[in-house]
Amino acid sequence: MQFGVFSVSDLTPDPTTGVAPTEAQRIADVVTIARHAEEVGLDVFALGEHHNPPFFSSSPTTTLGYIAALTTRLQLSTATTLITTNDPVKIAEDYAMLQHLSGGRIDLTLGRGNTAPVYPWFGQDIRQGMNLAIENYALLRRLWDSPDGTAVDWEGRFRTPLQGFTSTPRPLDGVAPFVWHGSIRSPEIAEQAAYYGDGFFHNHIFWPAEHTRRMVEFYRGRWAHHGHGPAEKAIVGLGGQVFVRPNSQDAIAEFRPYFDHAPVYGGGPSLEDFSAQTPLTVGSPQQVIDRTLGFRGYVGDYQRQLFLIDHAGLPLKTVLEQLDILGEQVVPVLRREFDALRPAGVPDAPTHASRVAARETVAA
Repeated sequence: MQFGVFSVSDLTPDPTTGVAPTEAQRIADVVTIARHAEEVGLDVFALGEHHNPPFFSSSPTTTLGYIAALTTRLQLSTATTLITTNDPVKIAEDYAMLQHLSGGRIDLTLGRGNTAPVYPWFGQDIRQGMNLAIENYALLRRLWDSPDGTAVDWEGRFRTPLQGFTSTPRPLDGVAPFVWHGSIRSPEIAEQAAYYGDGFFHNHIFWPAEHTRRMVEFYRGRWAHHGHGPAEKAIVGLGGQVFVRPNSQDAIAEFRPYFDHAPVYGGGPSLEDFSAQTPLTVGSPQQVIDRTLGFRGYVGDYQRQLFLIDHAGLPLKTVLEQLDILGEQVVPVLRREFDALRPAGVPDAPTHASRVAARETVAA
């Protein structure tokens, strides 16, 4: 099982000091966070894509390429790649290039995006969001999966036709980056992931456990329906939010002002209510361990767990301390416990090496 962190790239003033980070500082901080995630033994760093304030990450490929050059083991991913407003031709080329630069340490999570103004900024209509997600991904798969030396002819509703086109570079070793389809509430996206035999990432940060259970169960059932194997072999990832200190009361007192002013949920339910109703865990290392192990009770065995730890104006020093606690006290226990509970037939999270090996096994 893979464990890691993701960033939504918000530029939020620290509510305890009133100081807002500059874009330059926040970008540099995210690079530092990714490098430290590798240093403390985590597996994955993922970065979102946004084109509007208060976020900075308009080009996750650029940032991830830079991080790839500074790391050696860390799996790099996106918390969202906008399949609706990005040209699938550019996605095919950018992420294949990242594959080569990172030695295969790249995958991506596709999403529609939930900010209405972004669509017209990129010449699209939000009312066509689902249709764009379906058509654009079909083209992306066609570009990646076409045999080397075979040009693609294609015509659809939302972009100009392609005639005799080959995306470059070709996927590393002839194996495209692994794709997770990310969704909080849309069964159509779970169906898309199931149809293609891809991963489903439920960003498990706003909704109660029963909703998450239903979404994952639907995906697994459809994955089996489409002939990819038994449901337990489907590939599932979960998001989550944590703030951890040795003493739970210290964690709650320190995190409360950040929660209260967070751009995504500030001014809503209390910290206690939100923690009770969603997977947000603010407390001791043991509380984070117990809560995370509890996810298995309603989604079954899964392959990737990512935590959001750097949002809402938290200073870099605090985020690095969170990583230290995760790497030293939380994740080692989670690895051991999840591994002990996992049946032999449940697969590991896909990597480039494992997917190349699986292709060669089939070919033999």
